[in-house]
Amino acid sequence: MAMDSVPHWIAGQEVPSSGENVLTIRSPLDGSAIGRLFPASAGQSEAAVAAAEAASAAWAAVPLKERVQPLYRFKQLVERDFGALAEGISRENGKTVDEAVAGLQRGLEVVEFACALPSLMASEILEVSSGVDCFVRRLPLGVVAGITPFNFPAMVPMWMFPIAIACGNAFILKPSERVPFTPVRLGALLREAGLPDGVFNVLQGDRTAVEVLLDDPRVQAAAFVGSTPAARAVHRQGTLRGKRMLALGGAKNHLIVVPDADPLLTARNVTSSATGCAGQRCMAASVLIAVGDSDAVVDAIEREMAALRPGTDIGPVISAEARDRIRGYIDLAEREGARVRLDGREARVAGRDGGFYVGPTLLDGLDRRSACVRDEIFGPVLSVLRVKTLDEALAIENQSPYGNAASIFTRSGAVARYFESRANAGMVGINVGVPVPREPFGFGGWNESKFGIGDITGRDAIPFWTRARKTTLKWAAVQGNWMS
Repeated sequence: MAMDSVPHWIAGQEVPSSGENVLTIRSPLDGSAIGRLFPASAGQSEAAVAAAEAASAAWAAVPLKERVQPLYRFKQLVERDFGALAEGISRENGKTVDEAVAGLQRGLEVVEFACALPSLMASEILEVSSGVDCFVRRLPLGVVAGITPFNFPAMVPMWMFPIAIACGNAFILKPSERVPFTPVRLGALLREAGLPDGVFNVLQGDRTAVEVLLDDPRVQAAAFVGSTPAARAVHRQGTLRGKRMLALGGAKNHLIVVPDADPLLTARNVTSSATGCAGQRCMAASVLIAVGDSDAVVDAIEREMAALRPGTDIGPVISAEARDRIRGYIDLAEREGARVRLDGREARVAGRDGGFYVGPTLLDGLDRRSACVRDEIFGPVLSVLRVKTLDEALAIENQSPYGNAASIFTRSGAVARYFESRANAGMVGINVGVPVPREPFGFGGWNESKFGIGDITGRDAIPFWTRARKTTLKWAAVQGNWMS
């Protein structure tokens, strides 16, 4: 990929970026420079919002059944270009190509859900009194925005804009400055699918671009995915400006293993959860709580993790800074007396010496006060805690300030039910390492993993991107029949 400047996507076309500041985009695969990004200037930010505002009224007037037609075609175009899109995602993010394809497929599930909105948003009418009818119509907000992270360059934006656009809004995407290429490709596919210019826009930039969108009174709502400190700050700034806000933050997900768990099923699920996407996802397994005599299961997890090959089965983390931070957590755990059963600190990939790799890492015997147990590491590091009872395990899980996901591995329905009713998380798994709900069920956690009301996908996303108008009709009695 040439060292080109990354463009914005405004009013249906690429708009060159320029300015005094420049960010070099590096591929995590080998550390090579693959592009330059000039964060949006005030004028470019104004152009993106103005383009969305200019398109919003006409788009809102399009009947819902017609608004979803470009999304049908967009899905077909993404499927046509799966290979090229996945390769591009891998290049800028570091995912394996298979992981990139899986992210695209998961994003398309939300596109499919958005295409079903004509059925899901059909109005009901009720006669509330003699001769008096009421019905509710859901109307778009106007200009809305999505602020997305580096870890899923296509999937997380596709969790936002399909439903927002189908609901009749004009959308501005501010992607992570680390993965700016894929969103522009999505914009081009939407235009090819027939989406009117200005309904989808991409504003490249950094924190300043986020603040501009949150401060602009024309932007009516914004969704955000990122770390908990950033989510809290974005939610606060947006709500202070009177905007509708939904900000998803970080996580520290606990997976509980009890002695009757199936060793092979558990090992494969836990390993996939902890190391998939190099551990850079808010649904990743981070802490494994082994209840009682669960050594056979933990040993099986170690074997599964040890078989993974950096560069083939597991990609790099996003940057050298992230790699060094993750290594620092492992160093600290070792100093605190943890047993490093698998050590990924010196992972190397032949021919990619400049890549930002951390291999699968398994830490055992940690104290529950350890930073590796408390903090979101965002890397392929699994920390094992040992406890005697399920209640003790639940107490640890319940005390976490986060509340994104929690899972248990067991053959017992009674144990599973006991756990499910007591876990302090918005998404719970039973023998599932990554309990991401699928449409029409919404994605969203609790506590410090989410700021705002509702979920980012599924049925709960519809009221977030719309407002309800309640209409009451009363027809006066008429003598005779004008038709006769």
